[in-house]
Amino acid sequence: MAPLTTLGVGGNARFFAAAKNLRDVEEGVQFATNRMLPLFVLGGGSNVVVSDRGWAGLVLQVGVPGIEERQAEGKIFFDVGGGVDWDDFVAHCIARDCAGVECLSGIPGSVGGTPVQNVGAYGQEVAETIVSVLAFDIRDNGVRELKAAECSFSYRNSIFNSSDRGRYIILRVTYALTRGGRPSLRYADLKNYFAVHDAGPTLSQIRAAVRTIRAQKGMLITAGDADSRSAGSFFKNPVLSAAQHVELTRRAMERKFEVPSYPALSQRKKISAAWLVENSGFRKGYVKGRTGISSKHALAIVNLGGAMAAEVVALKDEIQERVERTWGLWLEPEPVFVGF
Repeated sequence: MAPLTTLGVGGNARFFAAAKNLRDVEEGVQFATNRMLPLFVLGGGSNVVVSDRGWAGLVLQVGVPGIEERQAEGKIFFDVGGGVDWDDFVAHCIARDCAGVECLSGIPGSVGGTPVQNVGAYGQEVAETIVSVLAFDIRDNGVRELKAAECSFSYRNSIFNSSDRGRYIILRVTYALTRGGRPSLRYADLKNYFAVHDAGPTLSQIRAAVRTIRAQKGMLITAGDADSRSAGSFFKNPVLSAAQHVELTRRAMERKFEVPSYPALSQRKKISAAWLVENSGFRKGYVKGRTGISSKHALAIVNLGGAMAAEVVALKDEIQERVERTWGLWLEPEPVFVGF
């Protein structure tokens, strides 16, 4: 499984199948059902940590292709196969002068994975543009279209990774974008990047800037860059209650720290997980055996070469425990853990 993931760890799948269409998916599900095998659905492999034991059942990699475009109600609708590379789709939209996903440039993985975690970055989330999700319903053994409201999107969350985890295999996602729309410029990093521009940036300029910023943080898959051998941001930004925020502020004052406030985070009462990690004694470039923390981004656990999944988990545990001890907050991982 390791070569099928961006982190590059994980043992073997007992059975593996690549699904290019609905029939492949149906046959894969039936194969697993008939043999009473556990089923794991794999997309681009960018947000998973596979155990060293691998997966004892069937890994079904969904690679449904295709991008179809139509216009209605003043919007441009894109019906996109779950196996389409996400960044290729973003580039396609920008080439069509369609706004709505430009800040999500450079995110690895496939289209089918984006609704699962409500993928977001630099002030945008896919929930803002998703109209519906076409999925195979394993429980009811049939295809179902779920409207965006049925997906219960929230910060890095949906029914696909919470209440109905394991029930649906995403075949297609429909997005509604705005042709000729203005680019989103809400995030501090992007505002600073374009601070010298008198005129507003174009969609193409936003995409280029996002990819540049991601590369600087090791968050763009780049050949030869060890910092990009990761599962992306490993921890979610904690969403605090009022009491938790008061306690965090108190602990920070004791250490003569000031809790940072970023507009993009404070809108949702989130605290920077990267700040918590770095102010718990972990520096960028921290090394622990064959794993470590990216030299460019405090939230990325990286495979420095030949790492085992157990080493990744050990570093994850160390970070979580020290952050909790220091700040009284437990960091929740973003990746999906497979076979543990």
